[in-house]
Amino acid sequence: MLIGDVARRSGVSARMLRHYESLGLVRPTGRTESGYREYASEDIRRIFHIESLRSLGLSLREVGRALDDPGFTPAQLVDDLMRQTRERITSETELLTRLRRIGAAEPAGWEDVLQIVALLQALGSESAGKRQRAALSSVEEAPVPVEALVEAVLSETDPIVAGALRWALVQSGAGGAELLAEGLDSPAAEVRKRAVQSIAEIPNGDATALLQDALANPDIVVRRYAALALGVRGIAAAVPTLIDMIVEEANDVDAADALSALASDPALADQIATRLVDCLTHDTVDSSARRRLTQALADIPGITTSRALADLSRDEDRAVALTAAYILTLRETR
Repeated sequence: MLIGDVARRSGVSARMLRHYESLGLVRPTGRTESGYREYASEDIRRIFHIESLRSLGLSLREVGRALDDPGFTPAQLVDDLMRQTRERITSETELLTRLRRIGAAEPAGWEDVLQIVALLQALGSESAGKRQRAALSSVEEAPVPVEALVEAVLSETDPIVAGALRWALVQSGAGGAELLAEGLDSPAAEVRKRAVQSIAEIPNGDATALLQDALANPDIVVRRYAALALGVRGIAAAVPTLIDMIVEEANDVDAADALSALASDPALADQIATRLVDCLTHDTVDSSARRRLTQALADIPGITTSRALADLSRDEDRAVALTAAYILTLRETR
């Protein structure tokens, strides 16, 4: 079979067939009387083998070795090809993400593009100072896409930089609560914590709804941060978690403050007082927890609280009784 026929059958151009021949990958079995290359069936089969191996990403040199070295084993080469492919996919995905973020910022000109690129690079810097400056600059200089800010805040380990990133996210006005919510399901506890802390600083209804959902999160840390934020926002659903925090001495002072904020609503004050008193009567609650619960009653207004404190001032636990009596004295002098 002549080279033109081989090219048509194999889909490999005559020019490429000559290149294969020059590299010693495939040689025509013979020549016609006129000197034209003539390929046998075995030659064509080898050409198909070459093309198959090239489709896997092998270089022509690697193809030649695979076909001609009797001791060649493909396992290591295939592993290398998989690694290279993964690296290439990662690199291309990162580039696509960067381009998408630049596009989302709607730059007016190349100056804006360069500024956004510089800020994105700074957000990924190993220097905490550079990351912090980038977060602060993102508000005044070039708008950084909310997706980039969310990714940065969820991965930030430095508390100062994390605070700057959360501030920048709020100042952007784009919200980002839904994107942050994905971090609540992260397998990494620190990412879940950063996510709920960031959502807590976004002052809108979407964030409040996500925080309410977070009260049922399997991660107790997420539930506690959500409850503290919801208490400040006047959401009564946070009350049970806040009381549990007082019992468990987990940010109990902040939890008591959140209950106090909720109790500014007269409709909630008696409910909160009743829940605190009910918890005080549980046999499983130890002395120190009962004392903290009694202290939490101090800033809960209403007759239910006053009656509860009067009863507690006669409690068998002297520490609880003294605490209740002291609070009653303070309430009477107000």
